[in-house]
Amino acid sequence: MDDTRSDEKYAGIRLDNQLCFPLYACAKELVRQYRKPLEALNLTYTQYLVMMALWEHGGMTEGELGQRVRLDSGTLTPLLKRLEKSGYITRARPAGNERKLFLSLTEAGEALKEKALEVPPAMQGCIDLPEKELRQLRDLLNKALIQLDAAI
Repeated sequence: MDDTRSDEKYAGIRLDNQLCFPLYACAKELVRQYRKPLEALNLTYTQYLVMMALWEHGGMTEGELGQRVRLDSGTLTPLLKRLEKSGYITRARPAGNERKLFLSLTEAGEALKEKALEVPPAMQGCIDLPEKELRQLRDLLNKALIQLDAAI
């Protein structure tokens, strides 16, 4: 039997040597940590990302939103339908352009922004690192995203 734990030949495929695994595991756990604070808003984490983008940038097309939050149309469409059903957004096709779908916040969606102010303080401290290190981590991850986008 091959002992891959000690054989250097297999070092490249050891879980502990991967960058992707701790990123994946941290992201999964962090999203789980968001569940409780987001219950008060009646939003999932992905819906929260969409709402933050709309609060920050205002109305936009589904395509623009998808790029901003890095979700494809197949994931975004049902999510947007649920947000519309909840009364937080409207979806409308501009006259003369059936291919574009324009998204806008409703009054209820805009009002939810005030309640959302409670989420960041509720999440503070879930990763027990100094604030400087958390900013460095965020900046490094954003830099990695830019480089990954450039490679495509």
